[in-house]
Amino acid sequence: MSASTLTFIGGGNMARSLIAGLVRQGVPAASIHVAEPVAALREQLQADFAVNPHADAATAAAHGAVWVLAVKPQVLREVCASLAGLAQAQQPLVVSIAAGITSAQLTRWLGGHAAVVRAMPNTPALLGAGVTGLFATATVSDAQRALADTVLASAGRTVWIEEEARMDAVTAVSGSGPAYVFLLAEAMESAAIAQGLPADAARTLVVQTLLGASRMLDESDDAPAELRRRVTSPNGTTQAAIERFQADGFEAIVARAIEAATVRGQELSAAND
Repeated sequence: MSASTLTFIGGGNMARSLIAGLVRQGVPAASIHVAEPVAALREQLQADFAVNPHADAATAAAHGAVWVLAVKPQVLREVCASLAGLAQAQQPLVVSIAAGITSAQLTRWLGGHAAVVRAMPNTPALLGAGVTGLFATATVSDAQRALADTVLASAGRTVWIEEEARMDAVTAVSGSGPAYVFLLAEAMESAAIAQGLPADAARTLVVQTLLGASRMLDESDDAPAELRRRVTSPNGTTQAAIERFQADGFEAIVARAIEAATVRGQELSAAND
């Protein structure tokens, strides 16, 4: 990534995780500008990463050929409107990590023409272990697409989606997905304690089980169903648990939950139109 190209509009946790990853990869901190209205957060960004903090979006955006929009969806329209004139004059690559805001909305709010990439990272990005779904509009060049990939790959893996309508499903699966795992961990811990295990032992057993299972999924070429089959001995304890899950509609519950999150993403888009 060339120098003096990157501006973050918003300096919250996700922006910080991306900045940290970029700096780790050797992007000069002096080439990164961040717009953050909260003075204490600006000071922290400068202290932690030696980036260039700014109090307002326009001042920061003036420095960047790439803008990463990292503000809440509810305020994104107002932020884009304040940058529309500069966007038309400067023609930056615009990368948005706001859930439920479409590329058409972003393009319209930025003045009618913009090279837009939508991105949906998730919270493990804070550890450099995230995954990001990406969609590029037709106005995004191959070089800009590669640049967006570089920015988001600083926090983990990337997956490109060719149909923007599927970005709400990306949000439902991976953007919201860590919370599903935390809910499962919470339920497993509670159940373990109910079976008489000490709380500290229950936590260690659950955390390491989820961590180990995730590594097996990541490092194996086999499908989840095959990995599950190998663990499930006939008439054993695992089979008893799996049959209870399935009898209670586990797969259907997951499917309905992801559908609900997908629909909510669509609703957020409509609400901000």
